[in-house]
Amino acid sequence: MHKSLRLRNRADFSRVYRHGKSFANHQYVVYWFPRREVERFRVGISVSKKVGNAVVRNRMRRLVKEIVRHHEAEIAGNLDIVFIVRKGALSKDYGELEKSVLHVLRKAKLLKALRK
Repeated sequence: MHKSLRLRNRADFSRVYRHGKSFANHQYVVYWFPRREVERFRVGISVSKKVGNAVVRNRMRRLVKEIVRHHEAEIAGNLDIVFIVRKGALSKDYGELEKSVLHVLRKAKLLKALRK
């Protein structure tokens, strides 16, 4: 995932948490906040220490980034999106994680096909 597509600042994360909307399933919580400045979306990923050690947290972060990169064309623009990884995601393989990410995005109506 390109650096321009990442949320990096604490202020950006806080804005999404405070003013955005959310939806959750057993593996992820997704928060989103519309923004008008740019057509693209930006993604931030948060994994708590409760999920596992640094190796596990970084692996989960990399997996979510890869899933988002593969489905970049399907995700609606003009959004800041934050994924929070839950413990339930640890026992899943890549295919199940991908289905879960798409499920939470579909339910939140963040996919382009659902926004038209």
